[in-house]
Amino acid sequence: MSGQASLQALLDREAIRDCLYRYCRGIDRCDEAALRSAYWEDATDCHGAWNGSAEGFIAQALGKLRQGGRRVHQITNVLIELHGDTAAVESSFFALQSTAALPQQQTFLCGRYVDRFERREGQWRVVARTVVYDWIEERAR
Repeated sequence: MSGQASLQALLDREAIRDCLYRYCRGIDRCDEAALRSAYWEDATDCHGAWNGSAEGFIAQALGKLRQGGRRVHQITNVLIELHGDTAAVESSFFALQSTAALPQQQTFLCGRYVDRFERREGQWRVVARTVVYDWIEERAR
């Protein structure tokens, strides 16, 4: 791999990580613009009970998130396989959530985002996401 190709691969990987972080920020802060910036308009998301368009997932998630509560998402172990203008990306996540309706109850989730990213017009975003839950635990605070 040439020096220029190596540099581009590093820049691509960093752009993909930034996108993953924007998604977490969007969920945690109920930031619609950040959420939308993580997905392409034609993206799909298989996210627990939701299986459909990313647009539909965002609308459903924001409806719940805007009711209040607390959320913290952390991304770890990001593995990125670049294939030209596409990338296979698997990221582990930890999430802790509570709702305004039941603030004394928390949900702890661990799993993986299995994503296909595409680069379009120089930007990397998710075009297909499948969430794999490895651990879900409900607990009282």
